[in-house]
Amino acid sequence: MTRSIQRLLSGAALSAALLLAPAAAQAETYVLDPSHSQILFSYDHLGYSTTWGMFSGFEGRIDFVQDDPAASSVEVSFPVRTMLTGWEDRFAHFMSPDFFDAAEDEMVSFVSTGIEVTGEDTALITGDLTLNGVTRSVVLDAKLNAVGQHPMENKPWAGFDATTTLVRSDFGLGMFAPFVSDEVEVRISIEAMQAE
Repeated sequence: MTRSIQRLLSGAALSAALLLAPAAAQAETYVLDPSHSQILFSYDHLGYSTTWGMFSGFEGRIDFVQDDPAASSVEVSFPVRTMLTGWEDRFAHFMSPDFFDAAEDEMVSFVSTGIEVTGEDTALITGDLTLNGVTRSVVLDAKLNAVGQHPMENKPWAGFDATTTLVRSDFGLGMFAPFVSDEVEVRISIEAMQAE
């Protein structure tokens, strides 16, 4: 067999292998539905009660690879002053120098740095949380609730829940700890629609 025929056959074999190889999974960009995305937080108040607060109406994006969730990524950000406490004086105290001392444009942000798939619809999402000007790595215990065609919006949709525990003193927010618990439980539920 001549060298030119060998090169031709080798090239044909390589082309066939590339054509038969599975295509790399592509990320689909989803944007958060602000009307159905909430972050709830709670903490123990002196052992007498559990106090709750919420963030809602925020924006973000998920680059979701359904066939390879570990290749996905998440970015979310929102102003600190969108916090809802249910009591005006509590909100004012949280925004004071005792806690956030928050300017109008001060943001909370989360950017994922890695995803470990732990089950058919569960994963641990590690990311950088920036809160009160401090950035720390946190892990979200996440669950995919549903992904598919939204029956009313008629477009691809996805929903996720996640939980984590934050230590507020890690972010310079430790006033009154440990009497008011240093640990803050966080529950997240979001919906996201495929970007146009």
